[in-house]
Amino acid sequence: MSHAFLSTSIEYLKGVGPKRAEIIKKELGIYTYEQLLSYYPFRYIDRSKVHQIKNINSTEIHVQLKGKITRISEAGEKRGKRLIAQLQDDTGSIELVWFKGIKWVKPKLSVGKEYTIFGKPSQFSNSYNLVHPEFEERQINQPIQASLQPVYSSTEKANSSGLNSKGIAKITKALVLQLAGHIPETLSRRIMNEMKLISKEKVLREIHFPTNAENLKKAIYRLKFEEFFFLQLRLLKQKVVQEQKLKGFVFETIGESFNTFYNTKLPFELTNAQKRVVKEIRHDMGTGKHMNRLLQGDVGSGKTLVGLLSMLIAKDNGFQSLLMAPTEILATQHYATIHNYLEGTGVTCALLTGSSKTSERKVIHEQLLNGKLDILIGTHALLEDIVQFKNLGLSIIDEQHRFGVKQRSKLWKKNSIPPHVLVMTATPIPRTLAMTVYGDLDISVIDELPPGRKEITTLHKFDKDRLYVFKFMEKQIAEGRQVYVVYPLIDESEHLDFKDLMDGYESMARRFPLPTYRLSIVHGKMKAADKEYEMQQFAKGHTQIMVATTVIEVGVNVPNATVMIIESANKFGLSQLHQLRGRVGRGSDKSYCILMTDYKLSETARTRIETMVRTNDGFEIAEEDLKLRGPGDILGTQQSGVLDLKIGDLIKDNKLVATARNLAGELLKLDPSLELQENYLIRQQLAELIRRKPNWGRIS
Repeated sequence: MSHAFLSTSIEYLKGVGPKRAEIIKKELGIYTYEQLLSYYPFRYIDRSKVHQIKNINSTEIHVQLKGKITRISEAGEKRGKRLIAQLQDDTGSIELVWFKGIKWVKPKLSVGKEYTIFGKPSQFSNSYNLVHPEFEERQINQPIQASLQPVYSSTEKANSSGLNSKGIAKITKALVLQLAGHIPETLSRRIMNEMKLISKEKVLREIHFPTNAENLKKAIYRLKFEEFFFLQLRLLKQKVVQEQKLKGFVFETIGESFNTFYNTKLPFELTNAQKRVVKEIRHDMGTGKHMNRLLQGDVGSGKTLVGLLSMLIAKDNGFQSLLMAPTEILATQHYATIHNYLEGTGVTCALLTGSSKTSERKVIHEQLLNGKLDILIGTHALLEDIVQFKNLGLSIIDEQHRFGVKQRSKLWKKNSIPPHVLVMTATPIPRTLAMTVYGDLDISVIDELPPGRKEITTLHKFDKDRLYVFKFMEKQIAEGRQVYVVYPLIDESEHLDFKDLMDGYESMARRFPLPTYRLSIVHGKMKAADKEYEMQQFAKGHTQIMVATTVIEVGVNVPNATVMIIESANKFGLSQLHQLRGRVGRGSDKSYCILMTDYKLSETARTRIETMVRTNDGFEIAEEDLKLRGPGDILGTQQSGVLDLKIGDLIKDNKLVATARNLAGELLKLDPSLELQENYLIRQQLAELIRRKPNWGRIS
């Protein structure tokens, strides 16, 4: 068993050499034998079946044909030149067409000879043909090729250097033939037996060149399990190490600040879910362990209040807190809410954003260092080196997937002992994803809305229903309510969307004219001050209709707004639609969300709209979103790298993810340091994985 063999440079493999090695490295990112072995096929072609020409009725599948070439001709001029061959079997005939490589294809074809042809049918003028099929002359009694053949993804440059799928298969086969005795096992005998897994060496043979469908299934199962197992083991081990090594500040006291606020200033009775979460946070911060907790709660579930209560506990123990939000609008919103809550309590808070004046910054920096400032709320500006605390005890990060991991790591360096960390998100993360991406965090969920909140009614209307929608708006405004009208903003066609927004605003202004109605408009091209002014006009009730792009997705809190109209709703993702809907229903009045579309809807868009109309449950929506979009999109580019899965699929394989996590958890309970002899291989593999990949995941 040899790690040295696996780390051999790819150029030493038979059939590669220095020149091709450069292309393989540059185009496919493969540098070593091990990387080639984990460059898995993305599908397999069944070459055991021979199709009859008359039965070809679809362009969906690849077909293998056996027949005789009856005619060869060329047509077209220069660039439009093509080679056409007629293939005939007992049931009919079909055209084979080549637009490229005519020079070397033509000499290999002869009229009257038998060939095996393989390709994907395409339809042309009511009949089928095969464009650029693979072909080989059939020898007498030649056996049919191995049934399942691998298909590898390649690039245009690699293709032109002979490294198409076939070329990759050829060099992979050369490597697979040398595997005997070189593939170290990575799992313990106990886990192998429990999960009924085949050996690692057999896995690598079968994943590339399956002997049959059953063995291929076993190889895929083993690779998926292993990927999930080590991902979960790494996260859980990190958590164990963190709890052992990282001692947090002990917040033993629940004192005057917390009690005064809780007993006299609390705006409403906490829900049971909020009480449960506050209890979990109190326990974390009171035990001397370092808190690392993810707080999930739907839009409007009262996360900010829970965050404030946590910061008051820090204050009672003589510590400062910070709350970092991804946008200035959201940071300002948090500041306004918290400042309002704290009035008359003697607890001090300040706001620091990119727009803060130099004079304000100076005061904030001084008060942070002399301890006069208890709570600092802000944006990325909090990460600047100049922002230093006297004793930072708690960091709260809102919508953390909007921040880069390296940025968040700076928060740890604000103190010699890292502060307790509470991560808040209104993007409900499905359980499978949460326990994988945030596997090293404890998770709390606020799963009920505060009393008095009514469920939002969501309707889907087509453009022809616009008069009905206008009448509905009139009625709501007459009752003293306010309305949002949101247009999509998609970067690629910003000018087009901007035009849509302005057209929408003008037609809205004609339909709801001055002086009876007043409108606000907010979009990304406006200056921050103008945006702020327009939002304030709406928040104060001076305007009744807010026409906007998605800048209002987070951080606008207008309890009097009861209608959210989303134009071209089919252009929005599910979580975005859900976030936008969460802008209404923040008061005690009945609220509505109206999704406007034309009749042309893709299958995905239809599913999204139907989901929105059916449910208000953020977790159900997140599950559906995960199915439609995949994990990378949901987490944003900053986080999706954490997954980096080669073969596993968090959605389809969610049961296997849970099994892997349970087994990893059981293993660490029995052997936290993986010191037992039976876990030697697991310890080695884990060390190797950690060596290769720095883990930013621990900086939550």
